[in-house]
Amino acid sequence: MRISYDSGVDALYIRLLDGEYQCRTLRLTDEISLNIGPGEELVGIEVLDAKAVFGKTVIAERGGRGAAAVELAHQIVADARRNNL
Repeated sequence: MRISYDSGVDALYIRLLDGEYQCRTLRLTDEISLNIGPGEELVGIEVLDAKAVFGKTVIAERGGRGAAAVELAHQIVADARRNNL
């Protein structure tokens, strides 16, 4: 898992799989989207307005690599699997 943060647009991206994939986007909320690859595999999670979702301190101190981002990734993956997304 790799986590990146773009402060210019306040977007966090959690990449779950390495490599290039042709993906479709499944929007869960206004802030959170899933990138679904071949075989309905979850490739990545995009979080817009990340400071509002995670809190400014988490983003500023850890560049989006903190426990909150990892916990969100695990929660989203579990919810997606539970709902067969």
